[in-house]
Amino acid sequence: MRIGGKKIEKVRVYGDAFLAKKAEDVKSVDDKILKFAEVLTNTMIEFDGVGLAATQVGVGLRIIALGVPLPKDEDGNVRISSPGEAILLNRMPLVLINPEIISFGVAMSVRDEGCLSVPDIYAPVARPSTVVFQAQILGAESFTLECGGLLARAVQHEVDHLNGILFVDRLTEEAFAKIEPALGKLKRRYARMKFLRKLIRKKENE
Repeated sequence: MRIGGKKIEKVRVYGDAFLAKKAEDVKSVDDKILKFAEVLTNTMIEFDGVGLAATQVGVGLRIIALGVPLPKDEDGNVRISSPGEAILLNRMPLVLINPEIISFGVAMSVRDEGCLSVPDIYAPVARPSTVVFQAQILGAESFTLECGGLLARAVQHEVDHLNGILFVDRLTEEAFAKIEPALGKLKRRYARMKFLRKLIRKKENE
């Protein structure tokens, strides 16, 4: 589909078997990859996401789009807590090729997460507060950086997608039990739509 002249993909939803598949490395960046990266970014933006993995739109390659906002305190001041945030956040949106988490920090944080593939459902997920990861920025350099804050969480969330893992797979039994009825309802609803989520004018086409 096209919105405002931009091509937008449908997003695969919880219950689609493709979301459980592990993506393959990108061997080379060609015109096809460049065009797909633009579509992936457009789709993330139109769905108001802070990240989107290629597997969420049915492409089994290790590519993610990120649109993480600058972290600000109550007074509106930007608060950067890691080298990765300092280098990457001002360059958003970004498309990263073959992202890989090298190491995880010891400290953990718990924060509600949502997902474009699990619409309107949120639950607390415990993740390391910092990670060191490497990737190539599409059209630019490769890097290895430590990152924290929402960027670290977004990277972990999107790399999970590339490994066939959804945030609901990381919930405690108690947290999962709370959303299980909603997940069942979601799965039944989207089964009628072949587990594909459309978007028209920022709203889902129901």
